[in-house]
Amino acid sequence: MKTTQNLNELVEDIVTELRKKTSFEVEASARHIHLDQATIDGLFGKGYQLTPKRPLSQPGQFVSEERLTIQGPAGQIENVAILGPARKQSQVELSLTDAMTLGVKAPLRESGHLDQTPGVTLIHDNQQVTIPLGVMIAQRHIHMTPADAQLFGVKNSDIVSVKIGGDRGLTFDNVVIRVSDRFATRMHIDFDEANACGLTKGTRGTLYKK
Repeated sequence: MKTTQNLNELVEDIVTELRKKTSFEVEASARHIHLDQATIDGLFGKGYQLTPKRPLSQPGQFVSEERLTIQGPAGQIENVAILGPARKQSQVELSLTDAMTLGVKAPLRESGHLDQTPGVTLIHDNQQVTIPLGVMIAQRHIHMTPADAQLFGVKNSDIVSVKIGGDRGLTFDNVVIRVSDRFATRMHIDFDEANACGLTKGTRGTLYKK
């Protein structure tokens, strides 16, 4: 009996390791804000530093204690997370549902591609700053280490499909690969997409090249 149990445990370990080499964890990225230092200064005071609350899966990044309200032409969304550290340019990442709530025509973009994106007003207590651009719906993407990119046979900016299993399993097309030695390998989708596939903690995706 003990031998059989040990064998079963060994098989489970092998299956787990194989899954790690053929799939990756999928995370839901809620609406959030990246701020440059000038905007932080305008909202919180000159020289203010964001206060880390908890680390994110991507090395060096964190959810801050500070929260903001986003004001758009048609409405506002309160208590929106700020991710740190400060960036070179402020950026607001929303789902399509969020964009409709605010009344902004947010285009689908990769992070950092801010040309021809709309702006919004960011509010903290009695302070507010209007950013002229930077509002987007983030294109679903996979952060990948160089080693994992080699393992999966992909390179930076490749477009792939990813299959999600489960009761509401589906395949996401037009997923962009982002490779850097500063990344941990994770796929990021927004809450609209997460709800569509019934995402739960630990869900893994399987990559299919075009």
